[in-house]
Amino acid sequence: MSSKWARLVAVGAAVVLAGCGGETKQPQAGGPPPPQVTVAKPVEGTVVDYDEYVGRFVPIDSVEVRARVSGYLDQIHFKDGQMVKQGDLLFTIDKRPFQTALDQAKANLAQAKANLAFTEADLSRAQQLVRDRTITEQTFDQRTQAKRVAEASVAAQEAAVRQATLDLEFTELKAPIAGRIGDRRVSVGNLVTGGTGGTTTLLATIVTYDPIRFEFTYDEAAYLRYQRMTTDGPANRAGGLEVALKLIDEKEFGHKGRMDFVDNVIERTTGTIRGRAVLPNPDGLFTPGMFARVRVPASQPQTALMVPDVAIGSEQVRKYVFVVDAESTARQKFVTLGQLDGKLRVIKDGLGPNDLVIVNGMARTRPGIKVTPKEEPITRAAPAGPQAAAEPSSRPATKAE
Repeated sequence: MSSKWARLVAVGAAVVLAGCGGETKQPQAGGPPPPQVTVAKPVEGTVVDYDEYVGRFVPIDSVEVRARVSGYLDQIHFKDGQMVKQGDLLFTIDKRPFQTALDQAKANLAQAKANLAFTEADLSRAQQLVRDRTITEQTFDQRTQAKRVAEASVAAQEAAVRQATLDLEFTELKAPIAGRIGDRRVSVGNLVTGGTGGTTTLLATIVTYDPIRFEFTYDEAAYLRYQRMTTDGPANRAGGLEVALKLIDEKEFGHKGRMDFVDNVIERTTGTIRGRAVLPNPDGLFTPGMFARVRVPASQPQTALMVPDVAIGSEQVRKYVFVVDAESTARQKFVTLGQLDGKLRVIKDGLGPNDLVIVNGMARTRPGIKVTPKEEPITRAAPAGPQAAAEPSSRPATKAE
């Protein structure tokens, strides 16, 4: 019994000692590998800075159709809103009173010519009689005066005929310019007041569509910048500076135009000056009074660094990119942004040409962590021009008055 009890005690002691000896340690698993990111050096290219402004389209020519003579409106020869050509017949005023006035003027002219012929014959006879001393000098002078009066009467009646002819022609109102006509303001049968005063009746309006102008205003600082940028005056006053426009429902500046005018004074109340561009409008897309945005070159071509816009991060108001150093550690760099050139963003400051910028994998990146970089080159689309898409300039846009 004693030997068996001794063996049991030994086994129990061994178990206790095994339990007190601590748990068997398992080998710890290693941490996650560094995240894989795509890096690239900034692409270097030639860019131009742009300013954006808001403005309105205005017609080159705009005419109010008003009658030159008074009368009852007889006919309307167009449909509201149609395109008209110069010389197209638009309105007809009742011609009958004016035709009657013309016939009367012609009759008066014929009478005056007959009287002139009689006075000329009478004066011709008087010349022989005064030489023969048959009539007195006074009678001869009277016949001479009668001839002059008859000549003046003929001239007056000829002028009356011309005026009556003009009045008759003015009963037909024709389009003075080519363009789109608005709706008729007067219906057939109404009395139309004509003349050259301020109480004439407005019948319709016509505005030109192709080409069309775009007016906008910009501040004095921009005016000085454009003046120094060009060699022949502010914003190429002689014309030819190319600009680009986009409508309110468009994303790209796809419409080209050229500056053709810059005003000669800066408004005292607003501190702005008016500029104007002209654009082709063959399909009539642009309508006078329509709003649009215009993009104007604000610098000479210059070399700049660009990175994909998706590589830009935001920290409140500051912008930054992640770069990878020689130890494969992600570092945060704050940058100054420029305009958008296609899908690339111009970097004005804060980045070097040899920096490896993280362009893919920013969501897995934190400042100071190790990464596994994979370098891929950045490809740039066609160089930005006035037709390329752009982000709004940092300069404040000015709304056209």
